Amino acid sequence: MNKINSLITFLQSKRGEMKKSRFKIWLRAFLLVQFSFFFSILLYRDIADGYFTWKWVALTILVFIPVGFLMSLLVPMKGNLEVKAVTLSIDKIYLVLIWVLVIAKVLFSYVFDLVTLSDVIMCIIIGIMGGRLGGIGLRVRKLKIENNLLEKQG
Repeated sequence: MNKINSLITFLQSKRGEMKKSRFKIWLRAFLLVQFSFFFSILLYRDIADGYFTWKWVALTILVFIPVGFLMSLLVPMKGNLEVKAVTLSIDKIYLVLIWVLVIAKVLFSYVFDLVTLSDVIMCIIIGIMGGRLGGIGLRVRKLKIENNLLEKQG
């Protein structure tokens, strides 16, 4: 029981650190890499089986990058002078959307056997996640400049 309490205390002490932009951006980048790797394997298989093409993969991802970029505007963030960082909060709309898309991908792939639609959904997820990550990065940089939070190089 003592170990659980010390783990909870440790996590609570890191809560402020986990809200900082650097942590949140790296976490989102890690998730994007994971999804991209997993989906690339599935897309490769489906393309080899003739269900989809790399041209449609690229086109679908490119179409949804701007959607993700616009969704990045919904992420609550602010420059926090106390901790000298930009802090971000979770965007519930994005979280629900990604879960709905992942569930739809699984349903279309394994329940309804609509492989092509499943491939389109995978590309939509990658496009939205990539665009959102890029948009968040730009917003964080802008907030750091506005709040004079950039670290000195040298």
